Amino acid sequence: MNYYTRLTVSCDESFTEILIAELSNAGFDTFEETDTGFEAYTEGESYDLEQIEGIRAQYASATQLDFQFDQIQKKNWNEEWEKSYDPIVVDERCRIRAHFHPPDPSYQYEIEITPKMSFGTGHHQTTCLMIKNQLDLDHQNKSVMDAGCGTAILSVMASKLGASFVDAFDIDDWSTDNGTENLEVNQCDNIRIRIGTVKSLTFETPFDIILANINKNVLLDEIHFYSELLNTNGHLLLSGFYESDIPDLLKEAHRYGFQEIHSKSMEGWSSLLLQKNN
Repeated sequence: MNYYTRLTVSCDESFTEILIAELSNAGFDTFEETDTGFEAYTEGESYDLEQIEGIRAQYASATQLDFQFDQIQKKNWNEEWEKSYDPIVVDERCRIRAHFHPPDPSYQYEIEITPKMSFGTGHHQTTCLMIKNQLDLDHQNKSVMDAGCGTAILSVMASKLGASFVDAFDIDDWSTDNGTENLEVNQCDNIRIRIGTVKSLTFETPFDIILANINKNVLLDEIHFYSELLNTNGHLLLSGFYESDIPDLLKEAHRYGFQEIHSKSMEGWSSLLLQKNN
């Protein structure tokens, strides 16, 4: 296929997350939020139109909703991205840059990331929140899981912070391919990347830290798996949700023995650091 299908969705902000989750099950795999809702992308026509019409009908009575389809010709996305991509600095300690930016040894940590189609450059608030939390969390000699790793930026950060081993995975093969490239360029040889989910994969040992920057619905569905795979007193670091979602996530987390350490927010997006008590 030499084109992508774009679905432009206009909706109330409170419905953005659930509609993204619904459309991801209908064949769309890349999403970008806009002032009026979001845009969803997929290659060619690899989506289920009947399912999409069902989603539209289901939510039309609850929110002002508009779906518009169009096609976008493929182009060199990296070249377009490079025109506007600038390094980002988190807490004056970690600098995240692309290969075409010169290194800057004045920072304690530096990560080189080329995202291609994967999510995770540090520019989105949720990725920045995850990195910010990681910088203050003891990773030394800890085993770490990176659920839904995208570019593997969080895995690289964990490795640079002294983790003994990082087990990363994602459902998209372009993420695992891109993540593997980013591991190599950052010289991280203690990270494993696989295709799959926390439900479908097997894990050899429990983890000391689990990182999950996904969306609210997936997190709610997977918290009990994280609990089973986390050592007692281990830490679960979550993001990918709005500040208003925190009560629902905490309610579910408490069911599985998690205690809130703290939450942080940035422009409406939030993170939670939890500790497993039993």
